[in-house]
Amino acid sequence: MSRIAADSAANILAKLVEMPLLGLMLYSGYLGYMASLIRKLSAEERKAMIPLQYGQRHAQLGTVILGVTLLGAAAGMAVTFLKNGKLIIGPHLFVGLGVAVLVIATAFLGSSLQKGKNWARVLHVSINGVVLLLFDWQAFTAIAIVQKLLSA
Repeated sequence: MSRIAADSAANILAKLVEMPLLGLMLYSGYLGYMASLIRKLSAEERKAMIPLQYGQRHAQLGTVILGVTLLGAAAGMAVTFLKNGKLIIGPHLFVGLGVAVLVIATAFLGSSLQKGKNWARVLHVSINGVVLLLFDWQAFTAIAIVQKLLSA
């Protein structure tokens, strides 16, 4: 496999990781929403729902999302740099870096969330709403990048 083909394959793979990651983010949001509903239930209803471990699964999936987001951002920049000898400065790069920073920020709230701090919940949901919007845009611009790579 030539260097150009290997670089293109790696870049395409990095972009294709974005679609399943978007799905994981949506599922994590669902788990977080379900965990928030449990807090509002009566003691008897809560007792029946606790074994489903929505909150714990949300936190575990959040850790996976954090790792994949950071590795994906680093891999995307590395492959772009190796292929072009420079980073391509544009909206995809800036939004990707913004998403990475916001995912770190929302993970940073974990200890405050575990302590039941309401301000942390509001901030966590708000940041993740912005992350979801930005990442949605990011994932769909990745499709155009993959198409460009495939036609090159």
